[in-house]
Amino acid sequence: MKLDGKLGHLTYSTLVHPGDTWDEMWHSLKTYVPQVKARVCPNDPFGVSLRLSAASAGHLINAPDDRRELKAFLDDNDMYLYTVNAFPYGPFKNQVIKEQVYEPDWSTEERTQYTMNVADIIAEVSPEGVSPSIQSPPLGFKPNAAKPGVVEAYTTNVRRLAAHLAKIEERTGKTVTLGLEPEPYCYLETTEETIEFFQNKLRAEPSLDALAKDLGISSADARAVMCKHIGTVYDICHQAVEFEDISASLQALVDAEVAVVKLQEAAAVMVPEVTQETVDALKTYADSVYLTQTVEKRDGKLTRFLNLEDAFEAWEKDPGGHREWRIHFHVPVFLEDLGPFKTTRFAIEEALAFHKANPLSDQLEIETYTWDVLPEHLKTGDIVDYVTMELEWVQEQLA
Repeated sequence: MKLDGKLGHLTYSTLVHPGDTWDEMWHSLKTYVPQVKARVCPNDPFGVSLRLSAASAGHLINAPDDRRELKAFLDDNDMYLYTVNAFPYGPFKNQVIKEQVYEPDWSTEERTQYTMNVADIIAEVSPEGVSPSIQSPPLGFKPNAAKPGVVEAYTTNVRRLAAHLAKIEERTGKTVTLGLEPEPYCYLETTEETIEFFQNKLRAEPSLDALAKDLGISSADARAVMCKHIGTVYDICHQAVEFEDISASLQALVDAEVAVVKLQEAAAVMVPEVTQETVDALKTYADSVYLTQTVEKRDGKLTRFLNLEDAFEAWEKDPGGHREWRIHFHVPVFLEDLGPFKTTRFAIEEALAFHKANPLSDQLEIETYTWDVLPEHLKTGDIVDYVTMELEWVQEQLA
């Protein structure tokens, strides 16, 4: 939905629904999204965030009739597509995903071609007047980025995608953007690392010269193309897990001219003081199909664990001292208190206050995709009730 003033568009991610194949996503789109629209904006157009796996994108790129049917469905139901989640390449539901969610990463041709397919689809299906975005992984899993040539391949393939997006704009007039999403334990993890990649890799002279050559433009114009089409998806949960100052982080991106193509409202689990009682209570969140990256702050020092179970092991070996944990497990954005521990809802409030005072993105999205693995006591009604409550809470923060 379009928010007041310059606050942009707001929706929720259909990653929460079944959607590993196009048939699944098409069913979810027709089943759930109209119900949510009827609750939150029955008389106004409703923006849609569509999850497209590689299989779905591969199907749609070769099925013009299905693309026309998708566009007609959105038009007929007073809905419009403005963003696509192209982060998980393959299956995402009902099986162990863990670090495979980043594969194939941005060093590969598979990831590059998949994202190009999504760009072509969204340019065709999104309406006039909308500059649609594509959400994509933080290049790759951090341990893999240490291999020779991997970061150079990241840079080359994102640059190729920038050229593809520039050609789409020249051909169609539609500005499509790519948002790389920093996440704990990935090559792009902190705001500082993200800015460094943009400034010293994507916008370095050799990269811009190569882009200029590809497009037949000057290096100065190539920099403008890179700034226009390649930015970041800022998931508030991820940066809160990193113990970042959210306002300072957002301002740093603005100062570095790294566009926030999408501002994602998501909350993480926060344990202000780790005790045996809280460790025991947290076990209901462990052993998830998704990664549960955990960052510990102890005596001012950050220690990172790939999964919550690793943090448990470290606690059992050395349970003394005051420490705080923040865990990458998305929980409802409207909750602040989870009983034995808290959430990082405060970070969402801070980010939305920053955005309200200084609009920095035209696209906002709630991404609590964990409905199927949430502890039962955190589920409120059915999935439509739950999504509606999240959207209404964010609207209230921006009112």
